[in-house]
Amino acid sequence: MKPGAKNSITDVAGLKVGNATDHVLRSGVTVVVCEDPATAAVQVLGGAPGTRETDLLEPHNTVQTVDAVVLAGGSAFGLDAASGVQAGLREAGRGFAVGAFRVPIVPAAILFDLMNGGDKDWGRYPPYRELGYAALANAAADFETGSVGAGTGALTATVKGGLGSASSVLEGCFTIGALVAVNALGSATIGDTRHFWAAPFEEGDEFGDLGLPAPFPAGARVPRTKLSRRPTGVENTTIAVIATDAVLSKAEAKRLAIAAHDGFARALWPAHTPLDGDLVFALATGRSGRTPAAEDFIALCAAAASTMARAIARGVHDAVPMPGDVMPSWSMR
Repeated sequence: MKPGAKNSITDVAGLKVGNATDHVLRSGVTVVVCEDPATAAVQVLGGAPGTRETDLLEPHNTVQTVDAVVLAGGSAFGLDAASGVQAGLREAGRGFAVGAFRVPIVPAAILFDLMNGGDKDWGRYPPYRELGYAALANAAADFETGSVGAGTGALTATVKGGLGSASSVLEGCFTIGALVAVNALGSATIGDTRHFWAAPFEEGDEFGDLGLPAPFPAGARVPRTKLSRRPTGVENTTIAVIATDAVLSKAEAKRLAIAAHDGFARALWPAHTPLDGDLVFALATGRSGRTPAAEDFIALCAAAASTMARAIARGVHDAVPMPGDVMPSWSMR
C-alpha cells in the first residue's frame, strides 16, 4: 500500500469534499458528495450516537445508494446540516426517483462541540442548515483539514481534535480513503507524549514522523479521557467516512465500515466508549469497475483500518491554535 496522489479521501474517484466553518461558533459542517450515487452502509460502535437516515443504510433495506453524507458539529442541532445539503442537491436535480419526484439521500452524523468556548447563542434556529448548504457549494477534490468543517471545534482528552483524511492505493487493485472528525473522549497521543497511537501506520511524515516513544511511558496504559477535565465527559464522538472505488454490495460496504472501526481502536485510547457516538459511513463508488475477490476484500478491509488510523492522527496533527482555545493544539504542546 502507498498513499494516493492527494493522500485524501478524494483520491477515491467519484468523490468531492466541502467544508463550511464558523470560527465564532467554533463549529462547522463537512460533506462528502458522490458525483454519482454510491453504495453506502454504516456501522455505529459508540454508545451515544446522533444520526439521520442511518436505518436505510442497512443491507436489508430498499435504498441502495446515497448522494452525499454529512459530518457536523453541534450535537443534535447539527443534524439540520443534512437539510441544507439536501436542498442544494435538489436544486441540482439529484435524488432517489419516486414517481415525478427526486429525493436526495443524505445520511448524517454529529459530534458534540457545544462546550468548546464558541458562541452558541444563535437565536431561534441553529445555523447548521445554512452551513450544510455552504459546505455543499464548496465541495471539491481539494479541501482543508484540521480546524475546519466538522473538526472546527473538536477536542480530544489531551489536545485539540480536527478533521483528518488519508488514502491508500492497493498494488494493482483498489483505492481506499478515509475522512474523520476527531472529537474523542479518549486520546490520540500516548501518555503525556506527543507520539501518536497510530504511529506504526504512518506514511512518511504525514503526522510528525515521531514513531513510537522509547522507552514506552510507564503511564501510557492508563486511559486518558475528558472525564478528568469535566465530570460529565459528554462532549465527544468521532465520526468518519471510509470510501473505495471497488464495486461492493451494501453488505460488503457494511463489512468495510466495521473494519474501519479497527482504525479507531488503533488510533484512539480508549475508543467506542458509552459516551462516544463513534460511527463510520462506508461508500463504494464502483469507479474501478472491479468487484474484489475474497483475498482482495480482506486486503481492502485491512487497508480500511490502517487508513482510518492515519486519518485520525492527521486530524489531530493538523489542528491549529486559535484565540480562546480551551485546549492546546498538538503543534503547541
